[in-house]
Amino acid sequence: MPNLNTLNPQQRLAVETLRGPVMILAGAGTGKTRVITFRIAHMIERGVAPGSILAVTFTNKAAREMRERVNKLVPKNRKSKPETRNDAKENCPTICTFHSLCVRILRQYIEKLGYKRNFVIYDTSEQISAIKKIMAQISAKGEKTDPGSILGMLSKFKNGGAQSAAFADASVRAMAEHIQKRYESALRACNAVDFDDLILLTLKLFREHPEALEACRAKFRYVMVDEYQDTNAAQFELVHSLTCEHRNFCVVGDDDQSIYGWRGAEISNLLDMEKHFPEVKVIKLEQNYRSTNTILNAANAVIKNNTRRRGKQLWSDKGNGCRIMLHTFESDEEEARTVVEEIEFQRMAKRVPWGAQAILFRTNIQSRPLEMALRQARVRYHLIGGQSYFDRREIRDFLAFLKVLLNPHDDVSLLRIANVPARGLSDVTMERLLAASHERKGSVFAAMQNPSVQVSFQTRTRQSIEDFVALIERTRESLHNPGFAADPQGLEKCADRFLNEMGYLEDLRRGEKNLEIADARVRSVQDLLADLDTHADPGTALHERLQAFLHEVTLDTERGEDKDDKVGDAVTLITMHSCKGLEYPHVYVVGLEDGLLPHSRSKLEGTMDEERRLFYVAVTRAQERLTISHCESRKKYGQSMPCHPSPFLKEIPEELIEHANETAKQPVTPESGKSMFDLMRAALE
Repeated sequence: MPNLNTLNPQQRLAVETLRGPVMILAGAGTGKTRVITFRIAHMIERGVAPGSILAVTFTNKAAREMRERVNKLVPKNRKSKPETRNDAKENCPTICTFHSLCVRILRQYIEKLGYKRNFVIYDTSEQISAIKKIMAQISAKGEKTDPGSILGMLSKFKNGGAQSAAFADASVRAMAEHIQKRYESALRACNAVDFDDLILLTLKLFREHPEALEACRAKFRYVMVDEYQDTNAAQFELVHSLTCEHRNFCVVGDDDQSIYGWRGAEISNLLDMEKHFPEVKVIKLEQNYRSTNTILNAANAVIKNNTRRRGKQLWSDKGNGCRIMLHTFESDEEEARTVVEEIEFQRMAKRVPWGAQAILFRTNIQSRPLEMALRQARVRYHLIGGQSYFDRREIRDFLAFLKVLLNPHDDVSLLRIANVPARGLSDVTMERLLAASHERKGSVFAAMQNPSVQVSFQTRTRQSIEDFVALIERTRESLHNPGFAADPQGLEKCADRFLNEMGYLEDLRRGEKNLEIADARVRSVQDLLADLDTHADPGTALHERLQAFLHEVTLDTERGEDKDDKVGDAVTLITMHSCKGLEYPHVYVVGLEDGLLPHSRSKLEGTMDEERRLFYVAVTRAQERLTISHCESRKKYGQSMPCHPSPFLKEIPEELIEHANETAKQPVTPESGKSMFDLMRAALE
């Protein structure tokens, strides 16, 4: 059984307080998972039936980790001892996600709601398919609305995220409202539910069938909820329905790390705990086991500017450590390049592996210059919490366009973009052309050029094929025009003209009803356009510049590791929203500019406090060394736009910061220079 002497006094108090409502305020890095698992094991040791314990968290990974830790703490013979029920499952605590809990309840009682017990749960792709079918029936001809955006809005409606829904695109919101009942009917007809329905149907069951609620209350006599600050209105109602009578309810969370308001999380669930449980015992965990006091003092200084919060003061026995390094860069390209140089310096001179270093950023669009710099330096990396810049549909399209211009006989690239934007080259047409290329043992483009193949198509399709071939050949001639080689931006201009002639950027805009998403897609392409001429000397022929560019950015096989959990030694690129719960010895927080963090929307939506919490979460990921940076200009739509430092930077006490620009001017002592050289030489041996 657990040795409580290994806990600090506040952790032990949290573990030993078993009855009545308890709120454990667990600051960043204070060992909350350890407390939860020790608490479950201690309950069992004190005679609580394992089957009456329920611990709920948000992710399968967190639930799995908790179960593994509890299994190590509780002897098998203790868990298997017969309790008041015969069912073997009753001899183990229930540790699961909200959705898993609701599935268990609904499998037992859903027939009371008119569903069959063998209901199916639709995943995202099945939900989108259902939405597409409905939209095809009701949408006006030529109208385009992203089904994924509709699905997101329907989810917000169901989970009570009224504030986030209010600031969404008006046309998406209107369409979601229009199809909501049809969508629900379509799922019901298939005896299907979606993930949001799992909680809502459980609540409906509890309201309409009190005997089912009473049975669940009788079963789960001790309820714990992890990450309570992230619960939404439906989850709040669910756990309160289960606990409002026996009141053995323990919540674990940190209001300073509430960063999911945009998806319906309500921080008030944690802040207003006393309204629902006036007798609640509040226990604060403030001893941090992750970071140095310099990092923690900076985090404390920033977060205290949020007025509506429960006061906490994180501290550590790890000492002060080094000061926080602050960089000011002229551009986002310089920022990316310097951060990568620093990562390599730490690896070569101080033997800090790639895997011990992470780059944190606010928005996905910021990954572009970082990924470019990492690739050029041949630094292995993996991206978490966002789609890789080079995996985005518009970037894959653009690179396919460029590959076809360089080599029109590249069948894979040509088949990807032949009908993008739509130009009368349907899937059926391309399949026939592909078959013709196989017959003639040539490429698809060669088949498109072949008059005997062209005449096998109807007039309109034949004209589409001829127009496409003419466009490719015309643009390829421009690439080989010596006059363009003298222009330092010749390749960018040539590719831009090609995209405009195709109408690709306009097609991208038309395909997105959400203007922000549309702008982001267009900006991705325009930013890459602006980089086309940077990989070769001015005066180089355009086709040679294009070849050099594609050589630099083409994915090599080892990038396949990016999507694998077991990535080995690799730098982590991660959005701030995805980094909660993670930690790294060396952290680089980039792009600390007004408009990025805090995001430009935050002032309109009244979410400045959440943006500050996001910065707090980012800072507290660092264990040993924290580097932060902002730029004086950042590329947007291929143009450099002026930037201003984030106001949050002023909230960090000056004595905790070391300005990189000033440090660079200081001479290196002979001793430190020799030590550094010895380390680098040892690393190379």
